[in-house]
Amino acid sequence: MRIGALIMDPNTNSPIVVLKGIESESVLPIWVGAFEANAIALEIEKIVPQRPMTHDLLKNLVLACGLKPGKIVVTDLIDNTFFARIELEDDEGQPIVFDARPSDAIALALRLDCPIFVESRVLELSATSTKGDESSTDDEESGQSVEDWPEVIG
Repeated sequence: MRIGALIMDPNTNSPIVVLKGIESESVLPIWVGAFEANAIALEIEKIVPQRPMTHDLLKNLVLACGLKPGKIVVTDLIDNTFFARIELEDDEGQPIVFDARPSDAIALALRLDCPIFVESRVLELSATSTKGDESSTDDEESGQSVEDWPEVIG
């Protein structure tokens, strides 16, 4: 997947990272914190802060330890909370896997230029929970249903 958009939820005024399928029409909105959204936005815009931010520091640490970027995977959705993992390799090709929040994993993936994946089950759970959630973006106040998102971020 790739980042399709970084937008604000008009109902909650919270940032949303919208992942969009590269070879599919899949769309996955992930609500993130303001600091993580800022870290993602800085990297998307290629703005270099005067001092390294946390995700820049993590990237430098990964590379200084001789680890190779692998991929990040959004692995689960439980009680409206997304889960992810960061997959790296050591110099012998052995996998090193870390549990992470998707926002942190995405911010690091952008800096390490590694691919972003989402388990198909997560896409299914997200579609189901969004359609069943009365307070989601699929309400009359927002004027947009989840099905409209590909056109919005297209």
